[in-house]
Amino acid sequence: QVQLGESGGGSVQAGGSLRLSCAASSYTVSKQCMAWFRQAPGKERERVAVVWSGGSTWYADSVKGRFTISRDNARNTLTLQMNSLKPEDTAMYTCAADSRWSCLRNDYQYWGQGTQVTVSS
Repeated sequence: QVQLGESGGGSVQAGGSLRLSCAASSYTVSKQCMAWFRQAPGKERERVAVVWSGGSTWYADSVKGRFTISRDNARNTLTLQMNSLKPEDTAMYTCAADSRWSCLRNDYQYWGQGTQVTVSS
């Protein structure tokens, strides 16, 4: 059974840091692709970071150099370390997993419920 559950969201001032975690079932964490998406009010969902099963990563230009995605298959967790946060990072952050080969897609197969991140100026 595929299960994803996020934690670690909250409110922080600009320049601060947050660490998001996604607890995944062992069935889920074995998937080829795991990713973090975000959606701000009135905006489309945005792919933020991706990590392949082999450890390769991809980041959106807007977060490159500030965010770090990692996965621990032994502990069934996906993490997003967010540093130097900006007000424009405010959004609902959701983890996702997909078993297909292409990870740079937005129609992931499995989704968590999301955790809110709010960055104030």
